Amino acid sequence: MAKRGAKGAIGVSYRHGVSAGLPVGARVKCADNSGAKIVQIIGVIGLKGRLRKLISASVGDMVIVSVKEGTPEMRRQILRAVVIRQKKPYRRLDGSWIQFEDNAVVIVTPEGEPKGTDIRGPVAKEAAERWPKVAALASIII
Repeated sequence: MAKRGAKGAIGVSYRHGVSAGLPVGARVKCADNSGAKIVQIIGVIGLKGRLRKLISASVGDMVIVSVKEGTPEMRRQILRAVVIRQKKPYRRLDGSWIQFEDNAVVIVTPEGEPKGTDIRGPVAKEAAERWPKVAALASIII
C-alpha cells in the first residue's frame, strides 16, 4: 500500500521550472508598440490560488493585465499578455542562473498572437519556446 499523498508525477505543477517573480498586482513595463506603456497584472491564466496567498506569474506565463499608462484608446482596457522578462533570478536546466534588468510583458490576443509589430529589448528563451509568434518578433532571445 502506497503512502498517502505519494502519487508520483500525477498532477505535478512544476510550471517549466521558472521561479515565479511577478505576483498579482505587480506593475510591469509593456515591451511592444501596441500603445500601452505600464500594465498591472490582475490574473494568471491556468493557475489556481490558495487562501490568502497571491498567485504569481513567471517568464512564459500568459497573464491578464489592466493598462494603467499608454494611449487614450488603450488605457483602462483589460487584455492578455505574455511575460517575457523578470527581475527575479531563476535557474535553467543547464544549471545557469538568469535575471533581467526589468519586468516586461507583450500584449497578445487570447490565441497568443502579439498585438504590436515590434518588441523592445531581449526576450527570455523560455517565453520564446512557448510562444512562437512572440519569438518571431523578438530582436534578441536570451
